[in-house]
Amino acid sequence: MKINQSHGGSGKQARGVIDGLRADVVTLALAGDIDEIAKLGKTLPENWQTRLPDASTPYTSTIVFLVRKGNPKGIKDWGDLIKKDVSVITPNPKTSGGARWNFLAAWAYGLKAGGGDEAKAKEYVQTLFKHVPILDTGARGSTITFVNNGQGDVLLAWENEAFLALNEDGGKGKDKFDIVVPSLSILAEPPVAVVDKNAEKKGNTEIATEYLKHLYSKEGQEIAAKNYYRPRNAEVAAKYEKQFPKLDLVTIDKDFGGWKTAQPKFFNDGGVFDQIYQAQ
Repeated sequence: MKINQSHGGSGKQARGVIDGLRADVVTLALAGDIDEIAKLGKTLPENWQTRLPDASTPYTSTIVFLVRKGNPKGIKDWGDLIKKDVSVITPNPKTSGGARWNFLAAWAYGLKAGGGDEAKAKEYVQTLFKHVPILDTGARGSTITFVNNGQGDVLLAWENEAFLALNEDGGKGKDKFDIVVPSLSILAEPPVAVVDKNAEKKGNTEIATEYLKHLYSKEGQEIAAKNYYRPRNAEVAAKYEKQFPKLDLVTIDKDFGGWKTAQPKFFNDGGVFDQIYQAQ
């Protein structure tokens, strides 16, 4: 069997599938991007999340900070990101799913710090993005900018990306970087789906479906945990409990009304991100 893969920012990948990239399977950063494929590409049903357990999210992650070794800027929480001399690396929320999780985690902090006042949350994220010197198209690109190119004081990262950075070059990353866990973050839920019409055309429906089901198996959950994703399986999660710090997490559904509400409010043309970024 030959498996072809395409990697990149979640929003950009979704657009590729909508525009004709013949993927049998999509594993993207957030449900909103697969919703767009269903809505605009019409290559899978709009109720795709009901077909697999846990809303088609076999593992989860969260957003943490990756800082230079010894944490020279003393970054402990979201409020420290807007200090005068701090440079923050995060991707573009218009093209990156990870960047949208970053943005919403920052918004949640700003909202809490502002006593529930959305105007204060907006002011916080606007100030935060004044500290961002470059917007890469995807989370991996931002990791390269921070880790390989040496730009920035702190990277807003998927937890698994932060762990991978520590373990690069046989663990030498631990001599270069530290992970900082903020007081508040977000439950990042990267979903998976079979793209029905593409898989059917190529006769790949059965194998594509079984591949995704395998992600929920004990073996699949072990692989996820070893790659620093938080497994859904309780037994596997207990085994790797010490690997993952406990933290206060907001969720997309409970705190933001789901992606069908959050996407247009924050990230569509004219949304909050455009308002705060274009105002700079």
